[in-house]
Amino acid sequence: MALPKLNTPTYELEIPSTDEKIKYRPFLVKEEKILMMAMEAGKSSDITGAVKEIVHECTFGKLDVSKLPMFDVEYLFLNIRAKSVGEVSKLKILCPDDKETYAEVEVDLTKVQVQVDEEHTNKIILSDDAGMIMTYPTIDSFKETGITDITPANMLDVIGNCILQIYEEKGEKVYDPKDQSKKELIEFLEQLNTQQFKDVQNFFDTMPKLKHEIEVLNPKTKKKSKITLTGLNDFFE
Repeated sequence: MALPKLNTPTYELEIPSTDEKIKYRPFLVKEEKILMMAMEAGKSSDITGAVKEIVHECTFGKLDVSKLPMFDVEYLFLNIRAKSVGEVSKLKILCPDDKETYAEVEVDLTKVQVQVDEEHTNKIILSDDAGMIMTYPTIDSFKETGITDITPANMLDVIGNCILQIYEEKGEKVYDPKDQSKKELIEFLEQLNTQQFKDVQNFFDTMPKLKHEIEVLNPKTKKKSKITLTGLNDFFE
């Protein structure tokens, strides 16, 4: 006789970048095992792959996770994790007033949202007649370095993958990065001056991301401080 199949609850949320409604379920033991094995291995690529697989499976294969902006994937995983393990995440936070004492705080994951900086724009003006149109990094942008880790080693690669369009002559001449080699894109970025590169970095600094403000009470000094948690890594030990 076949064993009974257990019913799994389903929930609904809106994908931040598109406002599309998507159904999802908590992760099961088989998916939790994948995540635990990846975390035990400690390799960034394994953890990124586990997050990608869990989001794909828990949204019933309805999403192409590889093409979603990273902040969408983080938001989906956060909500899946909340329904799977618990809606409250317990953290130890370094108190900013003395920078040596740790305080225990609880974060309600259901209140964490993707926030957008008011000054954010995906258009980067390089000169009077040239510029770039950017798109957001995906989870595959970080498969070797870990979720949302933009380092000096992978910075130009991540930026190159996020260029949607390069234009000059005020838009009359347009270049599609897909028609260029990786080497050509890197060489193009390496010729940017300091201010131009700062403008590119500003795109990443201000792009939508998981963000939540909490209050921390230092158990030693009794001083309260406000701290902003940013990105998926900040919400878990």
